[in-house]
Amino acid sequence: MSDARTATAAASASPSAEALPKTRFDALPLVLMAVVALAAWPAVGSSSTWLTLTFAGLAMGMIVFIAASGLTLVFGLMDVLNFGHSVFIALGAYVTTSVFAATLGWTSVASLAPTLAAVFLAMLAAMLLGGVMGLGFERVIVRPVYGQHLKQILVTIGGAIIGEELIKVVWGPAQIPLPLPEALRGSVLIGDAAVEKFRLVAVVVGLVVLAGLLYTLNRTKIGLLIRAGVQDREMVESLGYRIRRLFVGVFAAGSALAGLGGSLWGMNQQIVVPQIGGQVNVLLFIVIIIGGLGSTLGCLVGALLVGLLTNYVGFLAPKFTMFSSIGLMVAVLVWRPQGLYPVVNR
Repeated sequence: MSDARTATAAASASPSAEALPKTRFDALPLVLMAVVALAAWPAVGSSSTWLTLTFAGLAMGMIVFIAASGLTLVFGLMDVLNFGHSVFIALGAYVTTSVFAATLGWTSVASLAPTLAAVFLAMLAAMLLGGVMGLGFERVIVRPVYGQHLKQILVTIGGAIIGEELIKVVWGPAQIPLPLPEALRGSVLIGDAAVEKFRLVAVVVGLVVLAGLLYTLNRTKIGLLIRAGVQDREMVESLGYRIRRLFVGVFAAGSALAGLGGSLWGMNQQIVVPQIGGQVNVLLFIVIIIGGLGSTLGCLVGALLVGLLTNYVGFLAPKFTMFSSIGLMVAVLVWRPQGLYPVVNR
């Protein structure tokens, strides 16, 4: 009798189980990344040079991902087009110059431990100041224009201009050198490829940021509340949660990530100018458009694609380096108009 009941229950449950849609991971964008890398191999000619360019491209992609992750986080969860993101990138780069100047005794020695301590302190300071300034930026500039994309573009561009001028007041309009710490100069051999030490640090930091974002958004209560608030704000607020405060925290987190990305980008460029945020901001928007507006995974894949292609084209045809990212964006949008990993509810 129990066997009959079990069979009946299984039979009644099976249609509903079959009716549930199964979400399959889309691996095609990852295949595209592999195709780009493998297609560049015979064009470059030398395997060791190709490996060096590939590692450099992945490291550049990780730095771009860190800076772009804050932008895609704010847009994906808050639906805010923040063109003032460049201010926090520039702020992070300039804070790093100040921290390195204050810790010159740590960065001028060949020992790795004090060097990593100075780099960690610089990144932490860039994130803290970026987050604090992000709170003020959200309160004064962004909050009055929630839900109004055209006004968001206009006022955040204005905020970026004001922020850039304030940076000139504090640090001056002239460019400031930002040499790498002594222990991070030079390269290490991985097989036949020479990989710069700083790029290894950038890859590790990028992986930590990626893991932190995915874990927070998918495995924590705060991430659940934020995603639920995006879907049905009134319902979540009726349960006693203050979604506005959570969204302000999201904006501060995005600004902090921009500061971290600016710190790493400044070390990568080794020269900091007031326009450094605006220079990289265009690249960030290209990345999030390629990846799919609001998609963290798409942001990562888009950044890695841009980093790889920029390095390959820069080696093979330097004159076309500036247009490689735009050409990639056009090609991806022709293939997938909503980006590599489009957000379903966008």
